Amino acid sequence: MTQTAPPPVQQPVAALTGRPADAPAERSVRTIVSPLALAGRRGKVTYWSVFALVVVLFAFAFLFPVYWMVTGAMKPPEEVVRTPPTLVPEQWQVTGYTDAWDLMRLPTHLWNTVVQATGAWVLQIVFCTAAAYALSKLKPAFGKVILGGILATLMVPVQALVVPKYLTIADMPLIHVNLLNDPLAIWLPAVANAFNLYLLKRFFDQIPRDVLEAAEIDGAGKLRTLWSIVLPLSRPVLGVVSIFALVAVWQDFLWPLMVFSDTEKQPISVALVQLSQNVPLTVLIGAMVIASIPMVLMFLVFQRHIIAGISAGSTKG
Repeated sequence: MTQTAPPPVQQPVAALTGRPADAPAERSVRTIVSPLALAGRRGKVTYWSVFALVVVLFAFAFLFPVYWMVTGAMKPPEEVVRTPPTLVPEQWQVTGYTDAWDLMRLPTHLWNTVVQATGAWVLQIVFCTAAAYALSKLKPAFGKVILGGILATLMVPVQALVVPKYLTIADMPLIHVNLLNDPLAIWLPAVANAFNLYLLKRFFDQIPRDVLEAAEIDGAGKLRTLWSIVLPLSRPVLGVVSIFALVAVWQDFLWPLMVFSDTEKQPISVALVQLSQNVPLTVLIGAMVIASIPMVLMFLVFQRHIIAGISAGSTKG
């Protein structure tokens, strides 16, 4: 009889690859510089030198305009327009800032901006949060149709809405009230922010349903669930929406210019343009530096919330 040879013995994967059978397969990572080149002393020195050079160049590109603006207000008027310009002021002086504070009435216009931005922020947080919570968790009738109509407004250019908004503010429908030269002219249009509403709804969609059901079992109503469960979990996205709302009002120019004809009620963005005709260039630069300080401070204080809010929607929890 013919004897058949036994089949070859298959060695386990661990013996061939040198790793446990249940270990995940390693991915091959391709980089510009190989790990072998970085392992040496010369490779490490070259890598960190290039890295430090790139960081310095980017920091210079972003910080040099700020330095130029801050030091520009500390130069005499004739030195600001000198050609070629001076990198460091020859005569340091702070009259550009003090004159801007007094001549351009910055305290009044800064206060007007704070009032307008704060009111728009509060109303936007209240109404956009309520609308997003209703569309996300309460599931009203025709909710998808309503959401689609809200998102459709993002396709309309902002300039196309200026005239209808102005006519509405000049003569409010039904009540026939003129809101020109009133902070409500800034607050009410700011409430209808489709982008922030959609941002909040997408975040609310990722809140587990089990958490809300546990609150319902404990006897919490819809408003109590929103106040005690949803809002504490939504701090990152609320921080991002707050920054978007404040910055949008602070830097807006066209709409406040149309609705505020009274110079005493104009925000800082409009006042800088209206009062820049009769002041020296150093005073105007000093006023712009002072006007940008609140936004810079707000970013430095809330930058952690910005990063948390951006990464909040990357994973589902």
